[in-house]
Amino acid sequence: MKVIICGIGQVGWQIAKQLSGERNDVTVVDMSADLVRRATETLDVQGVIGFASYPDVLNRAGAKDADMIIAATRSDEVNMVICQVAHSIFSVPRKVARLRAQSYLDAIYADLYQSGHMPIDVVISPEKEVAEAALQRLAAPSAFDTESFMDGRAQLLGIALEEDCPVLNTPLRQLNDLFSTLRAIVVGIRRDGKLFAPDPEDQLFAGDSIYAFTHSHDVARVLEIFGKALQRQEKVVIVGGGAVGLAVAEALERQSHRVRAKLIERNRDRAEVASDALSDTIVLNGDGMDSELLAEADIGRADAVLALTDDDKTNLLTAVRAKQLGCPLTIALVNDPTLIALMAPLEIDAHINPRATTVSSILRYIRHGRVRQIYSIGDAEAELIEAQVLSTSPLAGRMIRDIDFPDGVLVGGVLKGDVVMKPAGDLRIEEGNIIAIFAMSADVPEVERLLQVTIDFF
Repeated sequence: MKVIICGIGQVGWQIAKQLSGERNDVTVVDMSADLVRRATETLDVQGVIGFASYPDVLNRAGAKDADMIIAATRSDEVNMVICQVAHSIFSVPRKVARLRAQSYLDAIYADLYQSGHMPIDVVISPEKEVAEAALQRLAAPSAFDTESFMDGRAQLLGIALEEDCPVLNTPLRQLNDLFSTLRAIVVGIRRDGKLFAPDPEDQLFAGDSIYAFTHSHDVARVLEIFGKALQRQEKVVIVGGGAVGLAVAEALERQSHRVRAKLIERNRDRAEVASDALSDTIVLNGDGMDSELLAEADIGRADAVLALTDDDKTNLLTAVRAKQLGCPLTIALVNDPTLIALMAPLEIDAHINPRATTVSSILRYIRHGRVRQIYSIGDAEAELIEAQVLSTSPLAGRMIRDIDFPDGVLVGGVLKGDVVMKPAGDLRIEEGNIIAIFAMSADVPEVERLLQVTIDFF
């Protein structure tokens, strides 16, 4: 498939890396010659330098025979014009745009995105996706990463194992015997910086970070087994009153379980906007790294601090300071994946990676077949793919033990009707079942073959 990616920032780069690695014909467009050169030298892509909204630039990028265009520049308006030009002049069949401004995302204006108006097939909102990710982190505070699957019936939990974990040095096969009724499976382990799909005989060690796929009703039990506690968050401090921080505060106000939130924003104008938009949240204007302001926010008695500014280093330092002042749970927004390795040394409990969140959203919409959800893990090292099993799939009608999965692939769970089933060798996969599969990036093409799924447009 021929794909044009406009904007080769962090999100555009990751999408280009993903799609080109799956043998698609990818062309990147950006006004920065350095970024385009880096992409063409590092990835198997073609590059065009120029303003992506200009018809002649899109023509040079091959828009006349493109199957899809992904507009991921920094400007909402440029992304919208790109889709309009791609539709009106080049008849590109499928158009994806990243939009940030909340006004463009308001449901009452949804009719705007139609072929007769602004022809965008899929709108991706990074701020909305990241805000939802932040709320999921709060829901499972003992996990450094979490994502919901199967319409909320299942969860992927990232758990850092410490010396007090009660199941260290225990083979995973034995864990299944010890907790036979537990609907959970360890699908990935990160050890010494390397992520891999474990074998049944692999053991868990202190310092490992694991990814466990579990039934939502078993989340508390899974956390307890791996030495964590499920805590209820009642007092939350949000640092950063931009689109993400404001969206999180608004969502907390809507929750049935009352959460007392305070929001700190350095920019006075944005602080005033937040104060007007929020009814039950205290808004403080000042620097989130200021010890006196944090003390005024009663940080030592807060259950959690979310550092959600648009600067990675500010978020890391704010989380560290909050931890020093006695806050038990700190969550930082981190765009640069190379900084994630600092989480453990800095004793920051969890992170949110906007790039991975946005990339997962885009991949979910551009994969053909019955893919329902995709979650990108780490620096695009692996994916958790949720898909419906088609009648044409080699999986249909076969037991799990009879399916030749690659070494880097594990089944996390199977949804039959309304019941989430723990994968076992004698579990038969039927047409229409929903299956969640953990796959290392190199094995994703084989998973697509098994699912009879290809990168394509609908």
